[in-house]
Amino acid sequence: MTSDITTPFYQYILDGGNGLTPKEDVLYGVRQDALARFRTLGLPDLKTEAWRYTNIQRVLKEQPFVLQQQALPVTAAQLAPAFIPELSCYRAVLVNGHLQPELSELPAAKDITISKLSEATQQKGFKTFFDKHPHLADQPFAALNTALFADGLFIELKANAVLDKPLHIIHVYTLTQHAFLQPRHLWIAHPHASATVIESTLGLHNDAVAFVNSVNEVVLEENAELWHYNIQNAVQNSRYVNQTAARQETYSRYHHYNFALPQATMIRNNTSVALTGSYTETDLHGLYLANGNQHVDNHTFVDHLVPHCNSNELYKGVLLDTANSVFTGRIHVHQDAQKTNAFQQNNNLLLSEKATINSQPQLEIYADDVKCSHGFTVGQFSDESLFYLRSRGIGAEAAKHLLVNAFAFDITDQVHIPALQHYLTEEIRTVISN
Repeated sequence: MTSDITTPFYQYILDGGNGLTPKEDVLYGVRQDALARFRTLGLPDLKTEAWRYTNIQRVLKEQPFVLQQQALPVTAAQLAPAFIPELSCYRAVLVNGHLQPELSELPAAKDITISKLSEATQQKGFKTFFDKHPHLADQPFAALNTALFADGLFIELKANAVLDKPLHIIHVYTLTQHAFLQPRHLWIAHPHASATVIESTLGLHNDAVAFVNSVNEVVLEENAELWHYNIQNAVQNSRYVNQTAARQETYSRYHHYNFALPQATMIRNNTSVALTGSYTETDLHGLYLANGNQHVDNHTFVDHLVPHCNSNELYKGVLLDTANSVFTGRIHVHQDAQKTNAFQQNNNLLLSEKATINSQPQLEIYADDVKCSHGFTVGQFSDESLFYLRSRGIGAEAAKHLLVNAFAFDITDQVHIPALQHYLTEEIRTVISN
């Protein structure tokens, strides 16, 4: 492995972890294989095509990170800022990746399992699906997570199970020093099961910097459906590499919505879906609002492996100040994936002359009976639209918010939970007002 990372923390990992994984760990073999894979892959640099706009090595050198530390106590009162007003939901609270049952409100249904990942290693679903997604095999940060993750959330819905209310997962991070955290999740929906999951973040670590390297494997079996909302409202100075790898079987439906909001210094999202069964529906929607010197990088990969699948992808960005964003969307249609419908679009609104966007929508099509399209746009506020609103007595700030809200409407209007939709609209208002 070649790398210019020379901090003691990374040398510690490259030297083999010095016993970071005890041999009595039930996943010892899996972890050692992943560590070997990480050494082979190496850390990406600017010569790595998928990372050429995100200098991850510089980010890792900025702080003397230590491996995940024990979580500090968290009280119910401290969680209040993370609640979504008027949202009726179940709640799972994770502190530094560890589920806190006493702070959570989990469903009592026998056909739904929500537990610590570390307590699910003997479950059939875990043994069948953990670390099996093909798109994770060549991802260095996924390999590092597999090798050294501490815990995470295991969700399993048995056949025909329906989660009657959304599950709100609150990721709380509490630190006393700069730390490298690695939560790992596995969510499985068996045939005809359905659920809605909302993720959000709460930081209680003051001046300490968190680098969160998260991996989430999602499995949707025949005719299963999952609505997945990820709200990245992280604290200032934090860094995130978030990897979501989903697999869909016949007639399944996956609706993934990613909302990247200000505060975090860097956000890198790798979202990939492998369509292994026909007649699937895949929706990938993203909205990123970045300000200050924030860097937001979205990578998506929809892998059409079989015929008769539909995917729809729309990402929109609003950039202020000197913020920078990256969008790379890849659709791969294999030769056998006839009758594929695949759409991809990335639209951006720059509210500052110093903000930048790098966008690379990509299509790889090896089948001849398909309907596929992709596109990219970037623009600024329309002076005519602003003048129209101002001439009717609408203040400059209100006019700006109306135009941004209209730009984001294609994304926010798809949110099927009214309380969450209202919450996101207010978050957008706050960002633009500031």
